Amino acid sequence: MIIGGTGFFGKCILDAFARGLLKSWSITRLVVMSRNSQALLQACPQLVGRGVELMTADITDVQALPEADYVIHAAASTDVRDYLSKGIQEKRNIQAGTYNYCELAKKFHQKSKIVYVSSGAVYGVQPESMNQIDEEFLASDMINMDAGKLDYAIAKQDAEQAVKKLGASGLNVSIARCFAFVGAWLPRDRHFAIGNFIGDITNKRPIIVKAKHKVYRSYMYADDLVEWLMTLADFASTKAPVYNVGSDESILVGDLANKLAEVYHVQAVIPLITESKIDRYIPSIKKAKVDLGLYLKYNLDSSIRETMKKIESINEKMKK
Repeated sequence: MIIGGTGFFGKCILDAFARGLLKSWSITRLVVMSRNSQALLQACPQLVGRGVELMTADITDVQALPEADYVIHAAASTDVRDYLSKGIQEKRNIQAGTYNYCELAKKFHQKSKIVYVSSGAVYGVQPESMNQIDEEFLASDMINMDAGKLDYAIAKQDAEQAVKKLGASGLNVSIARCFAFVGAWLPRDRHFAIGNFIGDITNKRPIIVKAKHKVYRSYMYADDLVEWLMTLADFASTKAPVYNVGSDESILVGDLANKLAEVYHVQAVIPLITESKIDRYIPSIKKAKVDLGLYLKYNLDSSIRETMKKIESINEKMKK
């Protein structure tokens, strides 16, 4: 079961399911729950194939859930615009959705393996001197978070505590602190830099970087994301283990723009670095590698290649 199944994570899981990548987990049926699940059928009919069931419900107030061997709870808006315009409301949605699920899980998912999708935002601002942030880092600088991120970060911190209590009550849960990703289903018109750059490429526009300070990001490919989430589910326990999920291959956003512009023959417009601030959002993934034997099958270059190839394939199918 995917709760919040029509967003990027849900689409990645559905895509992997359609290509047989979930066979290792003997998954033959997916229940996709969201407030408007039918929108998925309209926007991405190719993802709603055999074995996929749509369930329209709001996790903040739904009263019953179907049984499931695995549950991925990924219900939350990640659109900065939502948090800028109605941050308190979005924060309450995340909290209410998690609290209600935790109560329902005690009734309907006692035997499930549950993954709660959290965020690297719970760490607050990554210290400029810290190249990679690990799971032991305690959130410190929340005040200086960018506008639109603070409410999201606080909501995710609260949600994690609720999920840990769910584990303590006897259910098998794990927490995925997710960072940045790339894949064909990533929105190309929001605040995701690499998504916007890919949108520029597909529309043959110049890639425009706005930041005048150093911004470092890393990107995990969609298929790696799905495998990591499912593996975290396998290792879910009453101890509610926490793992960073993302790539540790850091790149300056300006360098990323230049790389994409060169490969895909568009112009890159990059301002001079005039500000001393360093914005770094890079996870350490050592814990997942050591504890769970996970690794990245795709580096940044192959992630981009696979993403562009898949977008081209999706567009071709849509034309037909």
